[in-house]
Amino acid sequence: MPVLCCTLCWQRETLLMVDLEFISAIADLGIENWNAIAGVEYPFTRYEFLSALETSGAVTAEKGWQPHHVVARRDDRVIGVMPMYIKTHSYGEYVFDWSWADAYQRHGRSYYPKLLAAIPFTPATGPRLCVSDEADRDAVMAAVATALPAHARALGASSAHILFSKPEVSTAWQEQGFMQRVGPQYHWYDRDYGDFEGFLASFSSRKRKTLRKERRVVAEQGLDLQILVGDEISAAQWRFFFHCYQLTYAKRSGHGGYLPEAFFAQLAATMSENLVMVVASHGNEPVAVALNFRDQHTLYGRYWGCVREYEFLHFETCYYQGIEYCLREGLRHFDPGAQGEHKIQRGFTPILTYSNHFLADADFSEAVARFLDDEKQHIAQYLREASAMLPFRRGDE
Repeated sequence: MPVLCCTLCWQRETLLMVDLEFISAIADLGIENWNAIAGVEYPFTRYEFLSALETSGAVTAEKGWQPHHVVARRDDRVIGVMPMYIKTHSYGEYVFDWSWADAYQRHGRSYYPKLLAAIPFTPATGPRLCVSDEADRDAVMAAVATALPAHARALGASSAHILFSKPEVSTAWQEQGFMQRVGPQYHWYDRDYGDFEGFLASFSSRKRKTLRKERRVVAEQGLDLQILVGDEISAAQWRFFFHCYQLTYAKRSGHGGYLPEAFFAQLAATMSENLVMVVASHGNEPVAVALNFRDQHTLYGRYWGCVREYEFLHFETCYYQGIEYCLREGLRHFDPGAQGEHKIQRGFTPILTYSNHFLADADFSEAVARFLDDEKQHIAQYLREASAMLPFRRGDE
């Protein structure tokens, strides 16, 4: 188990010592120690979620996801944790660096392995480096930012990456020397709508009629929607969900999905309060399903699948039912997942996501920095154009 220690002389009254350890299984730290730092509010850094990935076999060295989590200590007391992996490919990340890997290969160099601080298969913005409330957050970040490049070189890794941080945290990583990359997603925010009709009232007349038609067509096809939370989800519904999950991946990617059934079973047993399932039925037969996660403020749309196609059912199951749930439960934010420009006309605002990157090779790092500057300008222009597609009423309507 490699251990790297960093000592930082901070401009404070005392000398701050931060020891960093890299562990190959989250169980090496344990649930109490991990959750004492990461907390249980954001579902994807909970011990229960990350442990389910490992114990179910979803993330292993053989699958290109070797756990290599960061543990920061001061005086033998854990003050910080960060989920991290040694990656030997770029699948399941949603911040695409395949062209970087190709460039390395064309120049006779290897891009893999690389270090990745991310939530596997989960393009949801949130905390990555989690720090104790009693610790100096800036100092812990500086220690990790200093250690990661040296550790990457020691492992023979090409690079280190931190994906889907909050904007202000990404800026802090950038100040520590990690290049910043942006990308687009589409999120819903409650603008004090009150209920779904209040949400629709914010639309232009034409867009409002279109959305109402979509919902009406779903009902006219004899489809019923049900939202189930936590322990309300039965074993049969979990089996149906996993069948649909596999069907979706088989259609899209030719394989049965990254996550085994045991992963979802473990989540149902250990963090059911974070799980929200939408089931669509025709008569007594379930035909489609969407699985969401939630915390106190946000609903996270994650997985969708169906056994039969119905017009507009995907939008109803994955978007409109989620918006209604947020409005009913007081959640202010709905992150429905990556991609999907069609979300814009349904009231999901184009936003920026953020990641940060260190490349050990100076020449490649310089080239990537230029690429990221150009890409950032193009994405900013795209967001301006995409925002003009939103369905909301203009001031004169």
